Amino acid sequence: MNLLSDETRRNPYPEYDQLRSRSPLLHEPRSDSWMIFDYEGVKRVLHDHEAFSSIVAPPSSQTSQWLIFSDPPRHTQLRALIMRAFTSRAVASLEPRIRELSHALLAPALERGEMDLVTDFSVPLPLMVIAEMLGAPVEDQPRFRHWSDVILALSHTTAGGEEAARVQGEFRAVTDEMKVYLRGLVEQRRVSPKDDLLTRLIEAEVDGERLTEEELLGFFQLLLVAGHETTTNLISNAILCLIENPDQLARLAATPDLLPSAIEEVLRYRSPVQAMWRVTRHDVQLHGQEIPAGKMVMPMIGSANRDPRKFSDAHRFDITRDPNPHIAFGHGIHFCIGAPLSRLEARIALSAFLERVKGFQLASDAPWEPRKAIHVHGPARLPIRFEPGRRAAVPA
Repeated sequence: MNLLSDETRRNPYPEYDQLRSRSPLLHEPRSDSWMIFDYEGVKRVLHDHEAFSSIVAPPSSQTSQWLIFSDPPRHTQLRALIMRAFTSRAVASLEPRIRELSHALLAPALERGEMDLVTDFSVPLPLMVIAEMLGAPVEDQPRFRHWSDVILALSHTTAGGEEAARVQGEFRAVTDEMKVYLRGLVEQRRVSPKDDLLTRLIEAEVDGERLTEEELLGFFQLLLVAGHETTTNLISNAILCLIENPDQLARLAATPDLLPSAIEEVLRYRSPVQAMWRVTRHDVQLHGQEIPAGKMVMPMIGSANRDPRKFSDAHRFDITRDPNPHIAFGHGIHFCIGAPLSRLEARIALSAFLERVKGFQLASDAPWEPRKAIHVHGPARLPIRFEPGRRAAVPA
């Protein structure tokens, strides 16, 4: 089993099927971790925070400050803090700006009749949105992408070895860069507060105390990655799914109101986040086996969302699927805070793309290059070609 090979990263689902049917709970000896592949098992791990802790990073690690790697009561306090920036009203207010950015990013490619969907569209759009939410200059987006790529590569460290040491070294260097960068932004906000997420974090208190520099950096790193990676892969995977399933593309073209349902099916069919991490608090019985206390556990979300015991015709991409109880955004107390924003960005971006880009197809017969991290799924590059000459209208 090599879940990191390019072939498997493009299509992990046949391996998931074999593992789910033979051993829905599997011990991986190299990393001494346990992988769960079935829907009910994954859902239990994500929900049962009394048995499965989210504190998977060592206390000395910068990632130990991340919200997703915390348990109650600290998690409850920090989540309540960040939720203030992701209220329904706050997310809805971003719609005009997201539409404006979508049109602006598409415009240069439309006359060429070709583009790299990932580089030109699905990466910069959510990065620009999260940069503006944080109050960072949009022109710093390339720097943000580099930082995010280095952070994502941390998934290669679970098995140790030379590659893990290299990635950890790069992450330490990037963390130092981000610390200096963030310190400059924080100093600006303290002198001149603005109506942005960073100002809210600086002014917030938890248990009567302001967030430390390390806690602010943890929020910044997590928001940078989580604020764009899922949406990037959701947009890219949606176009992949529509290219691979022309009948569903025709159906969507005939009934554009199906777009929200289509997005939910992309989330299930090609889940942008394939796995999470937990640690057992005590010995846990699951599928007739015992996971010892203190062991790393990987609930495989991508496998769960293709479990035929939960989804009829699970390997069929159906934009009208109903019900569709996927768990692409997690489950339980760590359900993704940014899910409404990700859905909004995907709806606006895909609507703009489908209105203006016609006859799109992959630009090459060569297999597309996948993201390398084990816990995410989507293309690193996706060159496409289409009918040229369509100019993007200026959004109202």
